[in-house]
Amino acid sequence: MSAAVMLMAYGSPERLSDVPAYYADIRGGRPIAPEHLEDLVERYRSLSVEEHNPLNAITEETRARLAARLGLDVFTGMKHWTPHIDEAAARAVAGGADTVVGLVLAPHYSALSIAGYRAQLERGLAGRARLEFVESWHDDPGFVALLADRIRGTDRHVVFTAHSLPARILAQGDPYRDQLLETSALVAEAADVSDWSFSFQSESPTGEPWLGPDILDHLQALHEAGSDRVLVCPVGFVSDHLEIRWDIDTEAQERAAELGLRLERIEMPNADPQFVSSLGLIARRALSVPSAA
Repeated sequence: MSAAVMLMAYGSPERLSDVPAYYADIRGGRPIAPEHLEDLVERYRSLSVEEHNPLNAITEETRARLAARLGLDVFTGMKHWTPHIDEAAARAVAGGADTVVGLVLAPHYSALSIAGYRAQLERGLAGRARLEFVESWHDDPGFVALLADRIRGTDRHVVFTAHSLPARILAQGDPYRDQLLETSALVAEAADVSDWSFSFQSESPTGEPWLGPDILDHLQALHEAGSDRVLVCPVGFVSDHLEIRWDIDTEAQERAAELGLRLERIEMPNADPQFVSSLGLIARRALSVPSAA
């Protein structure tokens, strides 16, 4: 058996001039409000994305370290940018892989997110290789331990966060929110932290209800309840991308300052060797258990 790993991420534009095409890919042909595009451009500009995106280097470093650890070919596939997942999958097959582990750099399953990664990967493989797809790794012991290390011993109120999704997923029985709360509880228990709560972040302006509470509203509630020091632990993200650098480090920090709260966040896993080791174990487990599909 010749195995390879497809490490998948949402994707991020490489330079500022790429943002319109990137946003168009996300929107899938739906109309784009000019003010929303302008806002996204300004957010990337604030993160020093002009001719090079320093955030994409995180994914590449993670890929390279995972390949070295596994001794296998590891390909990067992006859901909304290049290299796209289906294109990277075709390259894996062309390179001789007859088994591919699909591993998304997002620990929690939702049909609105993870299922889309799988569909692109299956399209690229086109039945030419066996797929071992990791649906979720929200309770992976290594991942839980890493986050627990980040918050252990804090005397701040810990707020676990994750990207919000449309609230309609609850009526569809989607496990996303339950998995997020389970991860948060596991991390808090492992770190012996009892003073914690959960909120969502990064809601998109689609005109429909999204899962809440939003982090900005939640900070207000914490302030009113008497908290003055907060540590944010994003359990739904694994690297320093836009949702961390802007939504937490900029918007949430600004709201906290307005409220007189002292807000910090944990260091993200990024390409930390401990995190890469956990990803390696997840991939190894996937290879040892043949898929039922």
